[in-house]
Parts: sequence; structure tokens; C-alpha cells
Amino acid sequence: MIVELGHFALIVAFVVAILQTVVPMYGASRRDGALMALAGPASVAQFLLIALSFGALTYAFVVSDFSLKLVVENSHTAKPMLYKVAGVWGNHEGSLLLWVLCLSLFGACVHWFGDNLPKTLKARVLSVQASIGVAFLAFMLWTSNPFLRLASPPMNGNDLNPLLQDPGLAFHPPFLYLGYVGLSMAFSFAIAALIEGRVDAAWGRWVRPWTLAAWVFLTIGIAMGSCWAYYELGWGGFWFWDPVENASFMPWLIATALIHSAIVVEKRESLKAWTVLLAILAFGFSLVGTFIVRSGVLTSVHAFATDPQRGMFILAILAVFIGGAMALFAVRAGALEAKGVFAAVSRESALVLNNLLLTVAAFVVFIGTIWPLVAEIVWGRALSVGAPFFDAAFTPFMVVLALVLPIGSAMPWKRAELGRVVRPFRAAFALSVALMLLVYALQTGRSALGPVGVGLSAWVVIGAGMDVWMRTGRGAIGGRFGRLMRLPRADWGRAVAHAGLGITMFGIASMTAWVTEDIRVVKDGETYALGPYEVTLVGVGEVEGPNYTALRADLQVKRDGVEVARLYPEKRDYPVAGMGTTEAAIRQGVADDLYLVIGDPQEGGGWAVRSYIKPFANWLWGGVLIMSLGGFLSLSDRRYRVAAAAARRGVGVPAE
Repeated sequence: MIVELGHFALIVAFVVAILQTVVPMYGASRRDGALMALAGPASVAQFLLIALSFGALTYAFVVSDFSLKLVVENSHTAKPMLYKVAGVWGNHEGSLLLWVLCLSLFGACVHWFGDNLPKTLKARVLSVQASIGVAFLAFMLWTSNPFLRLASPPMNGNDLNPLLQDPGLAFHPPFLYLGYVGLSMAFSFAIAALIEGRVDAAWGRWVRPWTLAAWVFLTIGIAMGSCWAYYELGWGGFWFWDPVENASFMPWLIATALIHSAIVVEKRESLKAWTVLLAILAFGFSLVGTFIVRSGVLTSVHAFATDPQRGMFILAILAVFIGGAMALFAVRAGALEAKGVFAAVSRESALVLNNLLLTVAAFVVFIGTIWPLVAEIVWGRALSVGAPFFDAAFTPFMVVLALVLPIGSAMPWKRAELGRVVRPFRAAFALSVALMLLVYALQTGRSALGPVGVGLSAWVVIGAGMDVWMRTGRGAIGGRFGRLMRLPRADWGRAVAHAGLGITMFGIASMTAWVTEDIRVVKDGETYALGPYEVTLVGVGEVEGPNYTALRADLQVKRDGVEVARLYPEKRDYPVAGMGTTEAAIRQGVADDLYLVIGDPQEGGGWAVRSYIKPFANWLWGGVLIMSLGGFLSLSDRRYRVAAAAARRGVGVPAE
């Protein structure tokens, strides 16, 4: 009965979404307040109905209702409760339900927190948001119904994909979808503004928090997926340039550009058409990611489905929404007249350069991702575009971005004197170069990647600190520290996010340039050297898990004759799913990670053992968390709330 209720709620949500799409949009065109007012309650009703449906599906997984086809394919009675719940979105149909749940949540939030919006704009935003819901609810009900029953239920299920039975993967999809789908709000605001033919400073202030929230969630989601790949797949890497990884990274790059571009619209009423275009592209790349994950056109360990018919449905959604949006943009872009004029050397120009670097980098990743598909369709050739291409093509954009970031953040609006802006940064640049040269002198026989990464990261982090310090003005140190504590949270958020980027770059460069790798056959009791460590294979034995069996190695790690760790990597076998996984054992530290993996038994005795020392690995994850913290700090800035109150009173909003 509960399952049927969930299915019925989904159908009713589809009907509500249709009404929310049509009625408020018509009311906005007629300036009919009663019709426009329907948008808010409809958005809340749609969210509650989809939440009820999602709850019903979750209940079916928790109680192991094997009359439901989806539960049979993705659950098992012996599976731990966390993974029973995670099984709800560990598949195509359930993850699609989570997708529309996030979509409806953002629509409801516009109703709850959007009292400052003009009535016509709010009605149109909610109408566009609902139209996306109509498309994906139709896709779900007609091709991907999560509530299909089985005529003859089995006694037990087939279990969840073992690779997904991990705490990181349990929380990774919800955060990723809040980011993916959250970019639909920027899209809805852009389309509503194009329909009204009006993009101004107020629009820039309204769209920025929604984009920033989506960016924060997407950042956390990508980091969780990268961390999962690092410790779960057993290959020792954190980013493989896999098509699905790229599918989440491309909208992140565009969203980062959009956040900065919206600042220019808000402060200077410039780059209006460009900002609207970025809003369309950000959500467009999210839809491209949805297509890659669910169509099966590109192979990935992260893919949910391999049904070409479903892929065609998503491709049609992509064509309608992005094609329609681009057509509307072509018609209305001429009306988006820029008011603010700025010089070639100004903060506006620095933000334009930021946008160009991020956008071109996103399209480089896009070309590398789809090129194998293009080659197969056009020339019938099977090609593989791997990490060497992406590293060579993508890295230069990030190097230039890191170089200009501190200077660009310090530039004044409208017009700047480059020499005057650069002068305070001379010491910071000299210190960064000195650190780079010191690291280059200390390392032997290695590439320049490590020293360059250290220099760039130091430059970005020191520049972020100088950014907030320079905003305290001049005077006594004590007074400046007092003003430092009173700076707006958005200023702190920007500096913290930029510093997090610098720390992340340091972690990536360190792990890539200075990794120590050892692959060998080791027999019981044998000791081998790994950098400053001595590793001894004490033995390998069998262990039982809740729904798996495993071969667990006991590896003793010593340094200078003193035991520093005992690590237990595993090779797991999930008999129900018929799959195995490799569980790395990691000794995490501030300076490095010791990463050990047990492989297959070898002829003649012994085991294959892969060993790595990953320098400063945790700095990568820490940097990403600091970036996300910067986003949260910016979101918490009281000026957003003041702006809302001012708009309700009908008074102007002070600029930063």
C-alpha cells in the first residue's frame, strides 16, 4: 500500500508541475496576481508529493520489500542499513527520483525565501523550474518507474553494486545532485529574465546566492567522489578524467565563472548577456552529465544505466531546454544593454579573464570527453582520450588563473593602475618564487611540477590573505585588526575560497610530482623498503563481513626500527552480487599517506602488493573543504538578508 501511495504521489506531482508551468506563466503575461500567486503553493505541493514518493521508496528498501523490482535488483537482507538506504539512489530509477526531489526542493525554496523577488519574475522563475520537473517526471513515469512490482517476488535480492557500498558513496550522490540540480535555479532565473527582457543589478544579486549554494554542494559532491575513488578503487589516484567525473567537473567550472560574472552584473551592470549565457550553459552541462551517466554512450564505473532509449529521451530534454533557451537568448540578447563601462585594466577585466579561462577549460574537458564518441560515429574508430591529454590541455589554464587571481581580486572597479595594484604584491611574489626555487633545489631527479605547484599555491594563498588585509585600509596595526574582524562575510568567504583553491593546488601537485610507488610480490614474513618505511607482510587470512567474505593482509609498518602502523588491506568478494572489490589500507598523516593494497596470490607463493607514499594527500581534501567553507561564509553574509528586507520596503540596496 505504501509503495502504491508513493507511485500515486509521483503522478499527482506530475499534474501539479504541469499546472505550475502553465498557469503562473500565463498570469505573469496578463499581470494577474491571483494566477501568479498559484506558483508558490504549487511548488511546495510538488516538493511534498515527491518527498512522499521518495519516502515510500526508502521504506521499501529499509523493510526489504522484494515485491518491488528495484529493491530486488539493488538490495539484500544481509546488507547493512546504511547501504539499504543508500540503495535508494544507487541505481538509475532511484537516483532520478532524488534528482527531481532536489529540483522541487529548490523551487519550494524560491517560494519560501524569495519574498524580495518581483511578482512577475518569481512567477516565471517557478514556472520554468516546474517545466524542468514536468520533463523529468515524464521521463521517470514513462521510462524509469521506480515503483514497478514483480508478479512473483523472490525470497531475497541481488544486492547493491559492491563499489557503492561505501560511506563516501552513500552521501556523495545527494550532495552532487544538490549541486547539479541547483544550477537549474540559475537557468530558471536566466529564462525568466529573458522573457521579461530585463537583467539588472537586482537580478545579479538574486541569482548569485542560488548559484553559490549549488556551487558549494557540487564542490563537496565532487570531493566526496574523488576521495572515494582514492581509497576504494585501489589504484592510488584521486582523479581519472573518467567521463562521469568530467560530467560533474564541467558544470562546476561554468558555475565558478557564473558566480564571478554575476558579481559584475550586480556591481556594474555589465556582462549581462554573457552572464545569462553562462547560466544557460551551467545547467546545460548538468543535463549533458545526466545524459552521459544514464545513456550508456560512454563507459564509466560511475554510470547508472546503459539504455540507449533512455538516453534519447534525455537528449530530447536537452535539445528542448537548452536549444529553446539559446533561441530565446538569440532573440533577446540585444536588449540586454550593458550600462557599466570599464577600462582594460580593472576588476571587471580581471573577472572577464577569469570567465574566459574557466569557460575555455570547461570546453576543453568537454571535447576530450565526447571525442571518443565522435570518432566512433564519424570514422568508426575506437579511441581513448586519457589523462595525458587532459593534463596537457587543461593545466595551462589553471596556471594562468592562479597567476592572475590575487592581482585581479585587488583591482578596483572601473579603472585601475596596474603598477599601483601590483606594488603591494611584490614581496608575496618574491616569497612564492623563493619557495619554488628552494623546493626545486631540494628535490633531485624529479619534474618541475612540484616546485611550480608550491610556488603557485603559495602565491594564491598569500594573495588571499593580502586581499582581506588590504581591505582594512591604513593606520595602526591594532585598528586594522579591529576592522579585519568587522569585514563582511562575503569578503572573508572570497578570501577563504581562494586560499582553499591554493591549498588544493598544492595537494594535487605534491601527490602527482612526489609520489613513491612500489609493486612487488611479497611472501609471508618478508620485509621490503618503501621510502623511509620498512613494510613486513605478517600474513593473509580470511575474514567474514555482513554480506561479503574477504582476504585480509596484515602488514606491519616500521620506521627506524619502530612500529608506526599496522595496516589491513582487503580483497572482498560479494557472493550475491558476484563481484569483488579492493579495499586499500591507508595510514593518513599531515605530511603523507601510506597507501597499501593486497593483490592476487602468485604462482610459487607470495602475494602481489602495491604500495604508495602519497605526499600531502590530505591537503587536497582539506583545500576543497576550505573552498566550500568560503562559499558558506559568503552565503551567510547579512547583506543578502538586508537586501531582501530593503526590497520589501521598496528602498535601494547599498553596494558593497
